[in-house]
Amino acid sequence: MPLAPGYRIVKESREVRFVPGPPAALEVHSVYTLQNSGAAELAFVDVILPAEQAYGRGNLRVRVDGHDANPMELPPAEQPAQADAIRIPLDPAWLRGHARQLSIEYTFRSPRNYGSRVTIGDDNFHLSSRGWFPELQPPKRVLAPTPVPPQVVTFTVRAPADFVLLAGGIPKGQKKTGDGIEDRFDLTTSTLGAYVVAGKYAAWPAERKPAGPIFWTLQPLKEDPAVGAQQLGAVWDALVKDFGPLDKDIRAPHIVESPELRGRLTGEAEPAGVAFPAGAIVNPAALALGPGSDDFFRIVSHALAQEWFGESMYLSDAAAVGMGEGLPEYATVVIDEARNGREARRRRVTEYLRRYDEALTAASETPLSAITTTDAAGPRRIALAKAPLFFIALEDVCGEAPMHLGLANMLASERGREAGYADLRSALERSCSRDFAPMFRLWLNGKGIPEDFRLRYQGNAVGESAELHETPWEFSRR
Repeated sequence: MPLAPGYRIVKESREVRFVPGPPAALEVHSVYTLQNSGAAELAFVDVILPAEQAYGRGNLRVRVDGHDANPMELPPAEQPAQADAIRIPLDPAWLRGHARQLSIEYTFRSPRNYGSRVTIGDDNFHLSSRGWFPELQPPKRVLAPTPVPPQVVTFTVRAPADFVLLAGGIPKGQKKTGDGIEDRFDLTTSTLGAYVVAGKYAAWPAERKPAGPIFWTLQPLKEDPAVGAQQLGAVWDALVKDFGPLDKDIRAPHIVESPELRGRLTGEAEPAGVAFPAGAIVNPAALALGPGSDDFFRIVSHALAQEWFGESMYLSDAAAVGMGEGLPEYATVVIDEARNGREARRRRVTEYLRRYDEALTAASETPLSAITTTDAAGPRRIALAKAPLFFIALEDVCGEAPMHLGLANMLASERGREAGYADLRSALERSCSRDFAPMFRLWLNGKGIPEDFRLRYQGNAVGESAELHETPWEFSRR
């Protein structure tokens, strides 16, 4: 017998349709068949929608059993932090054992975020694997179960016929619809979510090869990307080897251009790249650096690593900067060291310390445990420099192999779930066989860089470098 009010999702479908502009838009339509499986009748259903400002969400329409419903805002005390939640009234009340059909539609147009979850242009668009579709919430009662998607969710994408398309799920066929193409997929627990990337792209290489990165750009590349592609292919292989595969069916990443992608800190057209499950989205400013340049390599390597450490897990708000940005950047240091030796690690650490000190002259530091993605650019810039140093310090204590094992175990156990610093600490304490509580408190709750860490990588006051030993550094408890 059920112990609390609740319901289950019997059937679910998601549909995305590209609508040409100006400005271009995406129409999103989700349909659910729900069954009241709980201990009481229900008078309403709560739903978290994509953030109105970040996604440019508008034109909301909700229907229950084919009839228009009038959703309302949740009371302030019940509104989730940093979320757009609505309450959908059910009239008459939803009886136990009975089914209801719920339909939710809205439009994305001119998103205001920098593009990590959504970009929309006149001839291209992308949606990340989560955040853009509704999230049904359990009744606010003790023991009320969270409704989970059914084993198979139908995912449909409608795009112009001259767009190429890459999407999550198992392909189930396509058909022509007017001047467009409708692609259908099945989403299961083994797939990487309902992501989609599409556009009027030119592909390199022109004939798809079984291995190696694939570039999708709005204009053919002026520079031969072969060398850069080879290096990025090695990065992808290293991430798979060190931290486990994302999906056995994705053998090589796509590097996809989007002019709508903006910089992380200022929102301007600075070189930028973000993750999606099958590769990285980059803007024209990044491509202008040259596919074979060190700066382009660094941007794309970070974006590829971000899919392992920032997207496959649902990071808590408190860990979105420290883990979501720090772990991918740490992974690029591991790759750089493997390619160029121990001195490359020292150079990267020195550069992070320089950025940290420089950022500290323009803003006050917020501890890593408290910084969020919505904080001002100044404190975030400080945290973006400090976060990878935290993970480098952890590896110095833990050792490379146990550190990688702990991270791989965390990724495997937390994939598709919300994770935070407690999960990270638990995984590393198991693989490294030590208590990390003092170190986590020092780096996450305190301000500044521990002096023993600076001495290790920068040397003493007269500029003599401290020796980097091959064995893990011992952490002095304070």
